[in-house]
Amino acid sequence: MNHQPHIGVLYSRVRVEEKWIFAALEQRGVEYDRLDDREVFFDLQNPEPWLKYDVILERSISYARGLYSTRVLNAWGIPTVNTADVAEACGNKLTTATALSQAGVPQPHTVAAYTPKSALEAIEKIGYPVVLKPMVGSWGRLLAKINDRDAAEAILEHKSVLGSYEHSIFYIQEFIDKPDRDIRALVIGEEPITAIYRKSPHWITNTARGGEGEICPLTPQLTAICREAARAVGGGLLAVDVIEHPEHGYQVNEINHTMEFHTTAPTTGIDIPNLIVDYLLAVARHEIEVL
Repeated sequence: MNHQPHIGVLYSRVRVEEKWIFAALEQRGVEYDRLDDREVFFDLQNPEPWLKYDVILERSISYARGLYSTRVLNAWGIPTVNTADVAEACGNKLTTATALSQAGVPQPHTVAAYTPKSALEAIEKIGYPVVLKPMVGSWGRLLAKINDRDAAEAILEHKSVLGSYEHSIFYIQEFIDKPDRDIRALVIGEEPITAIYRKSPHWITNTARGGEGEICPLTPQLTAICREAARAVGGGLLAVDVIEHPEHGYQVNEINHTMEFHTTAPTTGIDIPNLIVDYLLAVARHEIEVL
C-alpha cells in the first residue's frame, strides 16, 4: 500500500494565497493540516508530534517565526518549503546580496555601513540619489530615496536612534532610473514559471504600494538570470524581483522566499497554487531533495 503524503501548512493569516493553496490541496484529496503560527510551539525534547509530516510549507508573514520554525523542523529532518537556509538567504537583504555577489549574479551597486559617518561617506561615493533599505522587510516599507546630503544626514540620524540594532546597519543601493516598472518572476525549484511587470509612476513599484500587474514575457535572458538567482540562494518556491538597468540590463533586486501571487495568478492565468502542490508532493515523495 502506497504511503499518502501528509502535508503541513504553517501560516500567520489566511490571505488569498493561502485560500487558493488550501483549495488546491482539498480538490486533489491531499491530506494536510493548517498550522497557525500563533498557536503552535516546538518542544525541542519531543519532535514526535511533527514527525507525521512529509513536508511543511512555510507561509508565515513573520520572517523570524518562519525562519526559526524551519530551523527547528529541518534539524529534526522534516523537509520544509522553503528550507531554513533559503529563508535566511532571502529574508535578509545583505545575505541575499552576498549570495548573489558570490554567484556572480548582476545586482545594483550595494554598500553596507555601520555608522552614520561611514554610511554618509558611502552614499557620497556612490552618488545621489541612493536608496536606503531596512535589512529585513517587505511590501516596500521603510524604503527611503535620498536625493542630497541634507536628506542623508537627517535620515541616517533618525535611523541611528530608533532603538533596533537593525536600524543601525545601513543598507544602501544605487538608485536605478527604471522605466516606471520592475519585474516579478516566480520560480519553482530553479525554473521560472511566469513573470509580471509591476508598473507605477512612483519609484516604489510593489503591488502592495499600488503597483499594477501586466504580463511580462519570459525571455531567454530573463529566464537565465532568474535561474541563476534561484540557484544562488538554494532554490525552492521563490519570487525574484528584477530591475531593468538602462545601461546594464537585467539586475536582481531582491528575492522573496514566501512569495505572494495574488496579482501574478490572475494576471497571467497560470495555476500557481496547483504548481505549488505539485512541488510539495514531489518533495514529500523524495523526488526532490530540499535539505
